[in-house]
Amino acid sequence: MPRPLIGITTYVEASTRYGAWDLPTALVPIGYYELVQASGGSAVLLPPDDPGQAAAVLSRLDGLVVAGGPDVDPVHYGAPRDPRTGAPATVRDAWELALIRAALDAGTPLLGICRGMQALNVALGGTLVQHIDGHAGVPGPVDWHPVRPVAGTRYASLVPEVAEVPTYHHQCVDRLGRGLIASAHALDGTVEAIELPAADAAWALGVQWHPERDKDTRVMSALITAATRVPATLP
Repeated sequence: MPRPLIGITTYVEASTRYGAWDLPTALVPIGYYELVQASGGSAVLLPPDDPGQAAAVLSRLDGLVVAGGPDVDPVHYGAPRDPRTGAPATVRDAWELALIRAALDAGTPLLGICRGMQALNVALGGTLVQHIDGHAGVPGPVDWHPVRPVAGTRYASLVPEVAEVPTYHHQCVDRLGRGLIASAHALDGTVEAIELPAADAAWALGVQWHPERDKDTRVMSALITAATRVPATLP
């Protein structure tokens, strides 16, 4: 059988050097697609597109990974901008929020990583803390800190122990979006994973850390397994 086809969102850098060329480029770190491949999937990279095409794109995929990146614009959850919040990524926000909503509507399995977890929460009406003071893993060199699973959650069934994870973030979930539950916390109480409960029709999980950095395949393998059970329907 062909391996499940997993879309990974990319982002645009205004200036990227290729030999004699210096061009705007859509890219994502290779750890994302390597983790998909190591977990049994095939990866396809999704550059920003017309949000109106999100459902059509999702219909050709078996699963979706929303990658890490810049802050989600607080306009999407009705909050004033904190001066420490990064510049808006308007095109990326529109595209990824549309993809997330299309995936939830279609029942396409979804994994949000760092920004992707935050975008999942926002897409379902949740809010974010725009800056965390004193939290392990604030901006700087990538830090490692422990996260504790919440018993009875999908995440806890995948990673039952307290795990050391690589993290780099200064924002986090504040109010949970519709239907979401917290499934892991940092030791200071920060929400580090969210999910739709197993009884929900849609498979959706978000982690605040970067599994593509530590090569732990358990979370990604669960996405691949879910994607194997829900094949894409081509028009």
